[in-house]
Amino acid sequence: MPNIRVELLPGRTVDQRRRFAEEVTRAAVEALGARRQDVRIMFEEVAADFVANGGVLASEDADRAGQVSRFGGSPVAG
Repeated sequence: MPNIRVELLPGRTVDQRRRFAEEVTRAAVEALGARRQDVRIMFEEVAADFVANGGVLASEDADRAGQVSRFGGSPVAG
């Protein structure tokens, strides 16, 4: 049984998570031969100041400011 853990910045809607789960489940069934009912997907929301990309916190990364604020993070401090 595939267990798939997905970490996301807060703010995705239920519809977005539902669609993602449907698509990932379909891919797991096709690629792994898993039964649909055995594919388990767990979503975990992670605050932008708990994630770093290239050594920079997502909450402080000017290159990611649009994505972070779009999904519930604080604006980048400047």
